[in-house]
Amino acid sequence: MSGQAVSETITVAAPPAVVFDILADPRQHSRIDGSGSVGSVLAGPERLTATGQTFTVRMKLFGVPYLIRNRVVEFEPERRIAWRHFTANRWRYELSPTADGGTTVTETFDRSRANGVTDAVVRWAEFPERNRQGIADTLQRLKQAAEADAT
Repeated sequence: MSGQAVSETITVAAPPAVVFDILADPRQHSRIDGSGSVGSVLAGPERLTATGQTFTVRMKLFGVPYLIRNRVVEFEPERRIAWRHFTANRWRYELSPTADGGTTVTETFDRSRANGVTDAVVRWAEFPERNRQGIADTLQRLKQAAEADAT
C-alpha cells in the first residue's frame, strides 16, 4: 500500500460470518488485539450494525492510559467494517470468502484522511511501522479466535 496505509492479509479457516461476528463486537477487540493497546469497552452496542455507531474503549500508548471514542465509518455485513476516531485514521477489515469455506482477511491502518496535526502525531508515534507488527499479530489472534469459535 502507499505510505498512507499499512496493510496485512491472512487466511482463516472459518466462514466470513464467524470472523465478522468477532469484528462487529467491540467487546472482543481486546481478545484479538495484537498491539497491546486495546483494553475494555466502556460504552457502545454489543454488536455494531451500521455506520455512525460509536464505541468507547480504554487504550494505552507507551504505557499511558487514555479513552478513545470510535465511530463506524464503513459497514458491509460479512465483507467490510472500519472505524475511526478524532484523528480520522481508519482501521479497516475486509473479508473475502475462500473456495474451501474460509475467509481471507485484510486489515488496514489508513491515515490518508488525517489532517496535518494528527498526521504529525501519527509520524511521531511511528504508527505505520508500529502498526504493521500490531496488524500481523492481530490477524494471527483473529485467526485463532475465529477458528476456535467456528468449531
